[in-house]
Amino acid sequence: PRRRDRLAAAIIETARDLHLDRDAGLDDTIDRDEALVRLDAFVCDIKDSLYPDGLHVFGQAPALLDPTARAAPFDACAEAERAALIAALDGRRVAPGPAGSPWRGRADVMPTGRNLYSVDPRAVPSRAAHAQGVKLAEALVVRHLQDHGEYPKSVFVDLWGSATMRTAGEEFALALHLLGVAPTWDHGSDRVNGFEVIPLMTLGRPRVEATLRISGLFRDVFPALPALYDQAVAAVAARDEPDEDNPLAAQARRAPGDTPKIDPHVFGPAPGSYGAGVVAALTDFSEASRQAAGEAWLAASAHAYGVGETTLARAALEARTASADAFIHVQDLPETDLLMAPDYASHEAGFAAAARNLTGKAPALYHADTTRADRPRVRDLKEEVARVVHARASHPGWIAGQMRHGFRGAAEMTWTLDQMAAFAHLAEAVESHQFDRYFDATLGDDQVRAFLAEANPDALAHMTATFRALAAAGLWSSRRNSVAALLDTADPLAEAAQ
Repeated sequence: PRRRDRLAAAIIETARDLHLDRDAGLDDTIDRDEALVRLDAFVCDIKDSLYPDGLHVFGQAPALLDPTARAAPFDACAEAERAALIAALDGRRVAPGPAGSPWRGRADVMPTGRNLYSVDPRAVPSRAAHAQGVKLAEALVVRHLQDHGEYPKSVFVDLWGSATMRTAGEEFALALHLLGVAPTWDHGSDRVNGFEVIPLMTLGRPRVEATLRISGLFRDVFPALPALYDQAVAAVAARDEPDEDNPLAAQARRAPGDTPKIDPHVFGPAPGSYGAGVVAALTDFSEASRQAAGEAWLAASAHAYGVGETTLARAALEARTASADAFIHVQDLPETDLLMAPDYASHEAGFAAAARNLTGKAPALYHADTTRADRPRVRDLKEEVARVVHARASHPGWIAGQMRHGFRGAAEMTWTLDQMAAFAHLAEAVESHQFDRYFDATLGDDQVRAFLAEANPDALAHMTATFRALAAAGLWSSRRNSVAALLDTADPLAEAAQ
């Protein structure tokens, strides 16, 4: 026992020195045994994480790490991609094929190099997607209960069309189950023909008022789902259930009139518009720019969808945003992460900025991971950022893979820093020691810094300016006194390369 106690104390002390305690969500209120369990889970999470080795080159089969693996499907993809490109440039027809991810068991999408068609939009969510959505909804409710000591009453669910095409509607099913609603299917075609409201006794918890923020692609590909969801909200609001178990019914009872109208619960960009309106790369980390980003998210999400005509409903969106206890985005692809593309920061951090504009604070922000369908995980946004920084962004293997691609690989390193900066500025989801870690892996490494100067001096200059701006804005306070000197040496290297 004495040796065990010494080891436990040493592990926790080392974790604090490395700031792993903060990455794992520990604080002084957590006892030693629970702290060890959380540290173990976080470190194992990093160990099990995947990152892409380099970039995909169009029309070229990837180099397989396992030489005994079958290369034929990848060779066929490369040939099909080259042929389809030539056909498109010649104005000839490119054959269609199904959309999806081979990682999720969709081997039928290969060979690639084809136009995409979706799943049948009338069969979304599928039975399997609904089962997965139930798991995700319950995992979110449990996580919020653990974090805050109470069930969430109102949740924003971020829905993307591309993900819905790959998963057949897992995220939409998540939102339905939060409400306590289950889809019903036609037994002949497996198309969704309606829904049923789950009784509270069967549900086993209070209903959660879930609001959808749909992307432009989701709106275009799945036009019937906003109407279905609108009907589900109305049905739940009409239930004779206690206020504490059904927040929608409580609102309906408080609303004036004999037939009270429930506010819209499906929002998205204006018809014909796409995106969340938040800029991809921030260079100004002022309070004014944060407020502008929040306003941009609200302006790009203010149209209400459902039964009837699309309407501008800014007041209803603000009410739903201000009352939200949590926001969740679900990620199903392992080959990307929230620091690889600006869309994640635009939607997730953009919502956080909008909530702060309205209430002065952001609700709980969650990033669900369904890359392993049998092990869905719901992480706090800060935990997800920490996992990606450790497992991919600062990993020597990922850095080496990008360096093989010269100019473009250097741009990818810059891209990652831009997304870290956006999450730090708009959502306060990145800590100084994580910027330290990424700086040490890039500009703080002599070999990587020299590579940036030679392969892409503009990327080096941009990263140098971004790190300086982060420090000036108070978003990054490095523990190392040598950082300022290293930033000063970066500019001459860039100038010499040019």
